[in-house]
Amino acid sequence: MTRNNRIPKTKGYIDYTLIFIILLLLGFGLIMVYSTSSYEASMSQALHNNAAYYLNKQAFATIFGLGAMFVVALLPYHIWEKVAAIGYGVSVVLILLVLTPLGMEINGARRWLNLGISLQPAEISKLAMIIFLASLVVRLGGKISTRRGFLTVLAVPLPICFLVWVVTQNLSSAIIIFSIGFIMLFVASPDYKKFILLALGGIILAALAVFVVVQLSHTSFFGYRGQRIRTWLDPEAYASDTGFQTLQALYAIGSGGLFGKGLGQSTQKLGFVPEAQNDMIFSIICEELGLFGGICIIVLFLLMLWRLMLIAVNAPDQFGGLLVAGVMGHIAVQVILNVAVVTNTIPNTGISLPFISYGGSSVMFLLIEMGLVFSVSRSITFIGD
Repeated sequence: MTRNNRIPKTKGYIDYTLIFIILLLLGFGLIMVYSTSSYEASMSQALHNNAAYYLNKQAFATIFGLGAMFVVALLPYHIWEKVAAIGYGVSVVLILLVLTPLGMEINGARRWLNLGISLQPAEISKLAMIIFLASLVVRLGGKISTRRGFLTVLAVPLPICFLVWVVTQNLSSAIIIFSIGFIMLFVASPDYKKFILLALGGIILAALAVFVVVQLSHTSFFGYRGQRIRTWLDPEAYASDTGFQTLQALYAIGSGGLFGKGLGQSTQKLGFVPEAQNDMIFSIICEELGLFGGICIIVLFLLMLWRLMLIAVNAPDQFGGLLVAGVMGHIAVQVILNVAVVTNTIPNTGISLPFISYGGSSVMFLLIEMGLVFSVSRSITFIGD
């Protein structure tokens, strides 16, 4: 679409549709967090038998995140280009701080920092990666078409991915961070043949890894990650162990039918699906609201991605467009992986459903990313009709 076919807008363009979708997902997320967690929280003496414990924490994080989104939206987005390298370095330091006394262990995983509030460095790394890669691609300019430029951008996420994986034992966040970089490189690079070859290579390596794990299933060489792959291939064989959560999530989805049992009427959340308010919240949505409710949530995310794409295409410069493309890639990958895990399409790994799953760090930094999007949109003077 050429500029002659666009409708002129005044400075300060606001996408009210996107705002509505964000608020709808946040509101629905708070409802589902309470629905999925109230039974467990009310039965826990450690949580003072407070049924609204998780809801209160999520509501606080949501309100704080909305305030941060508003502030970031008002700031010129080019200021982040100047501190992109600093943000990258800070994210590395925060990941390493997990190994110090500031690190917190929750549910057997040491992935959080106690800085007055609980903070997950992996979420900061996702935001830092989006900003740093956008600034790097702009600096490289036409050099990104060269082999050196292409490999440079592709390699930038690897140190962060390695640290997130090794230090915090969070493979899912490492995959998401690398996927963000891959998608942003795809958007910026004019040569799509390279991505076809990379995708084919990735599929072959993944298939080979599954084959090797299956062949060595009688050993413990691959540890718990190998166990997850074996569980994915045959969850019923591990029904009393690593396959329990997956099977219970599938039971929840299947029992929901077309229109569900009704909001709040899930039985699987009553101790059957562990930590139902976190990664497996989509299974409870399907149980209570049925296949129809699950599809509605997916449609909302598709509408959000459409609005983000519209802003990215109409961004006034490459840096702004890449920022929005990074946010779009982050949300798309996380939604796809979460739904895939819940439905046992891929091996089980901890990936939250954006804006809906319980997690203060996740919702706060997702809203800050949305602030970047609105900052870019405020600089748009033309928008596609």
